[in-house]
Amino acid sequence: MPELVLPTTSVRESFLEAMDEFVAEGADNTQTAAWIEHRAPAWKDPTVFEEFVAAVRADALDDTPRPERHVPCTTLWWVEGEDYLGRLAIRHRLNEFLLDVGGHVGYDVRPTRRREGHATAMLREALPWARDLGIDSALVTCDDDNVGSIRVIESAGGVLEDVRRAKRRYWVPTTP
Repeated sequence: MPELVLPTTSVRESFLEAMDEFVAEGADNTQTAAWIEHRAPAWKDPTVFEEFVAAVRADALDDTPRPERHVPCTTLWWVEGEDYLGRLAIRHRLNEFLLDVGGHVGYDVRPTRRREGHATAMLREALPWARDLGIDSALVTCDDDNVGSIRVIESAGGVLEDVRRAKRRYWVPTTP
């Protein structure tokens, strides 16, 4: 049964395969795409991958150095045993960009494992993590034409606030 876990080196081989799927798909404008752009070739070295995992985990800490517009972020991986299925990010607070279009939560599922209910399960399982971070209602956004994500967010109790720059903005309660 899949579960949300902190990033781990135990899924390295499957993670690398998933990143190849995202590259083949032409993924862009996601955290996964940024990881690929800046780090992918070096991941084949297990030591470099271990350092990457440590850096992703450290991004949740307030005192970790980060680019000016970034906020602390807890990244969780959706895994089943040693199989990497996707990732979900919980941004601890909202800056102007995140409040406008980015939201508290962002996620993606590896291309070959989509349409299996993983995004819905990931978002539901992430809500208690968000609550533990002090987020009472999480802002979750998606493209206005992304029917799959609209269903995922609404099934988690998301209430549409508005649409900005072709992004639907939902507030999802973090308490059951």
